[in-house]
Amino acid sequence: ECWPLALGGQDVVGIASTGSGKTLAFGIPALVHIAAQPAVTSKPEARGPVALVLGPTRELVSQIGEVLEEAGAKCGIKTACIYGGVPKEPQCAALARGVHIVAATPGRLQDLMEQGKLTLKRVTYFVLDEADRMLDMGFQPVIRAIARQVRSDRQTLMFSATWPMEVSNLAHEFLRGPYAKVTVGSDDLSASHSVKQIVEVCEPDERDGKLIGLLGKYHKSRKNRILIFVLYKKEAARVEQFLNRKGFPCVAVHGDMGQRDRENSVKQFHAGKVPLLVATDVAARGLDIPEVNWIVQFDPPDDPREYVHRVGRTARGETGTGRALLFLAPAELGFLRWLRDARVALHEYEFDMSKVTNIQSALTKLVEKNY
Repeated sequence: ECWPLALGGQDVVGIASTGSGKTLAFGIPALVHIAAQPAVTSKPEARGPVALVLGPTRELVSQIGEVLEEAGAKCGIKTACIYGGVPKEPQCAALARGVHIVAATPGRLQDLMEQGKLTLKRVTYFVLDEADRMLDMGFQPVIRAIARQVRSDRQTLMFSATWPMEVSNLAHEFLRGPYAKVTVGSDDLSASHSVKQIVEVCEPDERDGKLIGLLGKYHKSRKNRILIFVLYKKEAARVEQFLNRKGFPCVAVHGDMGQRDRENSVKQFHAGKVPLLVATDVAARGLDIPEVNWIVQFDPPDDPREYVHRVGRTARGETGTGRALLFLAPAELGFLRWLRDARVALHEYEFDMSKVTNIQSALTKLVEKNY
């Protein structure tokens, strides 16, 4: 649906569920946009890229870069990945050799721009992937600074699985006039229809035992991939060590790790060499690992949108199915109301209400409200 609009030069806002192919929705038109300029394609220049893709996390940017590099190799189009946590020199060297596309996180990109390592004056194709996250308050100043360096006659494309109203209002600042909006599914925050979602109410100190019980039941082969989300970096390290001690091979991804260690963890998990990955929400967006059939949310996220993105790491594509388990303490039941108020649709879910007679009335009220 997006290709004819993007190829026609229109600005596009694309909203679709996780795993629906958003990278190729903007990636293929980017390649055509560049290939249609023979002088540019035949001789990439160190003066700067023609297409710029911004993403919120190193993992997502790395994945986008790999996809575009593989596809672009067929038509002589080169891509560079720019993100923090690793030495700048190799990235600067790639830019100096000349590239057509840059996939970047905002902070490192701004850093290299200030050092004079690249310019955005040739960018005519500008993409914000996971645009809602990119336009969160923490990113807004740097995104504005970057956008001011991009040509005013650029084509701008924004893609995300979630699109709250406040982000929609802010997006007009970066789009250049009329735009086409493509929505596959609903504008509301919507968890995947292909995922059975389970809410289990338990005390925080019971979660370790319940996790081991789940792995003993659904991870007997030690081969199927399970992604475990936690809220804090220290908790990610603790759960990783706990599972390895219990005989469940496991790796972690969180912000206290170096970028090479993070990349190595994702690669091991992606290849199936280590079937369990414990992660903070740095892994909630964009990572495409089709074989994940269970998501365990050890802690609820601090934003209802992240719930949708976490759940979207399973049941990737049109035919995939999966399960997502959310642990909630009795004191955290307000998270369900928060999801409701944010209009998150939980298409198929069940409560495990065993051993929770003390909060039966609270659950009954939720059910009475059709939630």
